[in-house]
Amino acid sequence: MTLPSTFDIVFAGGGTVACVVAGRLARADPSLKILIIEAGPLTEDIPHFVQPGRYRGNLLNGTVCSHHHSLPSAALGGRSVRIDSGCCLGGGSSVNFMMYTRASASDFDDWEKLGNPGWGSGELIPLAKKVENYQVAEGDPAVHGFDGLIPVSRGGIDSNVGLEFLETASKYDKIRKSSPTADTNDFYNLNVYGVHKVLYHLTSVVLYLLGYAHYRYIDAETGKRSDAAHRFIYNLEDSQKKNLHILPNRRVAKVIFENKRAVGVLYGAREDFEGGKEGSLQVAYASRLVILSSGAFGSAAILERSGIGAAQHLSEVDIKQFVDLPGVGENYNGKPQLDHNLQFSPYLASDESDTVDGIFDSEGLAIDPYLSEWTEKGKGLLAHNGADAGVKLRPSPEELEDLGPAFKPLWQEFYAPAPDKPVGILCAFSANFSSAPTPPGRKSFTMTFYTMYPKAIGYTHISSGSNPWAPVKFEPGYLKDPADLALFRWLYKRSREMARRMKCYRGELWEGHPAFSSPKAGSTAKSATRLHPYEVDDPNIVYSAEDDKAIDDHSVPHGILQLGTCAMKPRDTGGVVDPRLNVYGVENLKVADMSIAPLNVGANTYNTALVIGEKAFLIIAEDLGIKNL
Repeated sequence: MTLPSTFDIVFAGGGTVACVVAGRLARADPSLKILIIEAGPLTEDIPHFVQPGRYRGNLLNGTVCSHHHSLPSAALGGRSVRIDSGCCLGGGSSVNFMMYTRASASDFDDWEKLGNPGWGSGELIPLAKKVENYQVAEGDPAVHGFDGLIPVSRGGIDSNVGLEFLETASKYDKIRKSSPTADTNDFYNLNVYGVHKVLYHLTSVVLYLLGYAHYRYIDAETGKRSDAAHRFIYNLEDSQKKNLHILPNRRVAKVIFENKRAVGVLYGAREDFEGGKEGSLQVAYASRLVILSSGAFGSAAILERSGIGAAQHLSEVDIKQFVDLPGVGENYNGKPQLDHNLQFSPYLASDESDTVDGIFDSEGLAIDPYLSEWTEKGKGLLAHNGADAGVKLRPSPEELEDLGPAFKPLWQEFYAPAPDKPVGILCAFSANFSSAPTPPGRKSFTMTFYTMYPKAIGYTHISSGSNPWAPVKFEPGYLKDPADLALFRWLYKRSREMARRMKCYRGELWEGHPAFSSPKAGSTAKSATRLHPYEVDDPNIVYSAEDDKAIDDHSVPHGILQLGTCAMKPRDTGGVVDPRLNVYGVENLKVADMSIAPLNVGANTYNTALVIGEKAFLIIAEDLGIKNL
């Protein structure tokens, strides 16, 4: 198909926010000529994208998920970390964990307080309701939406791993409460396990404690992933999509300006730059608006290659500065930090456990037993993401003492004034999500924990002034601050206590845990394979100072949620865009993706990206003069 050379709107990137905005615009005004330039492939009805249980293969695939490797960090013992970001139409929504978590209301209010009117919880929570189709019978209409384009459900199975985690929590966690009416995604609740009736396949109908992660971005009727591409773009009517063009496997290099006005973009294919080739770039003109939607790494990189950024970083790659905007790429930081620290701790599971180990990485015979149930009913392990249950944690006074003095200043300054902010999320996965191998013939599960608002400071900048496919150079700043390390250590210990009391527990996959020394000085940290789990009232593990150091040395977070590098805040405080998403210093250029978030959110970021998309659509539609939204 031959593309026209001029469009009304050009999107540089086809991630979650771009799909929401472009899809809404095409529905509101089908006469608009829209181009989406996406670095990765199309995803429409491709099994490994739409079948939820196969998402780990996408995360490991460097074609549909970009792998960004950081600079070595002294805080991580000289090691590098890998950050993954979606590289296909739909972006992260097409490859992510599908975990349904919403931010705390105060997160959005914090954005507004920075000088962004219209971006507080009062304006954004209604948009979170608008976008979702909450397929849960007990959902409160005051909190959830039921007519939106993005389905949210329990998924295709209630695994016994998740149910055992929740049963253990009900007996072991003496601090956190349970409530039959609690909604852990109402923007305010945390430290609570909601109660829900479920059919447990080994017993009768019983009550179990339910954490936030029991609901997923999976359609209850079809069992398919609820990604932005299928829900906003592929399902457009023919009359709505006739002027919407998608150009896959191309990456935008830079924005074209006439004076200070953006009038188009230059883009190129990966193969044109391989092997040291200079590469050729094509032009796409935009008569009304250019929108950068390439994420925290991509949008900042496009701005820098366009001469927008700090002179120091531009000169390093021989780019003449066009606009002095030193905040570009520099808000991979702040308080709270932009990227969640994430770690997977693997455990051996009983033979009776419902796990998705075989589905995660395999094809053919491993998937075939589950395919008919998914195809015919939208149920089973293929309609499951392995994220069974979890809780948003906020420490009690006693637990604050366990966290130690390094964490107290951060608690008093940041958390204490905001009672809706969790310090972390603890989640059970019915699979081995670590790099430690599961022994042949055995099953495994993972305890995963996230720190929600790390203090770490980082950045991302381009390494080439001409090659859009060149890797970025970035420093995430993980675990440099003692407060972050103290919280990581506490979450590891807590997750381990929960795991060893679950009915499915059969020991640890030791390669995925700290190298604890032989028991001495009262330490009980070293573990062994077991035939049965520990009892709920068994004593907690005793860690020595040497054990704590082993935990710290082992902690290598894996980042999956990026934001903040084109922050929406005043220019003189390091901002890149204003509250209407306009890039400072130029005209006709906006940024609309997670990179505009000026501060972190205490949740997985897919929900926040959807909200940003809905807000960006309203802003852009108003700018374009579209009525009756």
